[in-house]
Amino acid sequence: MITRTVKRAAALVVAAVLMSGCSSDDPAQAKEWQRDYCTKLRSWQDMAHATTGSEADADAGDGQSARSPDFDDTDSAGHSVIDASKRLDRAGLEHGGTHILDDTVDAVGGNIGAESRAVSYCDSSGFETLVRSAG
Repeated sequence: MITRTVKRAAALVVAAVLMSGCSSDDPAQAKEWQRDYCTKLRSWQDMAHATTGSEADADAGDGQSARSPDFDDTDSAGHSVIDASKRLDRAGLEHGGTHILDDTVDAVGGNIGAESRAVSYCDSSGFETLVRSAG
């Protein structure tokens, strides 16, 4: 009987430790993660939209599909914002039924609706000035 009680208590402690690692009870930490996400989202937006314009100009100019030198930077910024969204997802910092990880992955993949939802997440988190509107 004592052994069973000890095992249950140990299991509860392990579960509590694991859960505390997955969510943020620290509001300051949560805001910092949201700020980091929104800052990285804006960096990706700036690069992605600049690269899209450059590729359209290059395609129209000579008919050859040239990969912009900024493409690798845009790809890196995309990975960075996805990593930041994973942290938000693990910490349970989604709100309003959002799926920030899915929306971010889809946005980086070119889905304007998903980008708009990611921007809305930043807006509702209080970081609307860190991002630009989608599109």
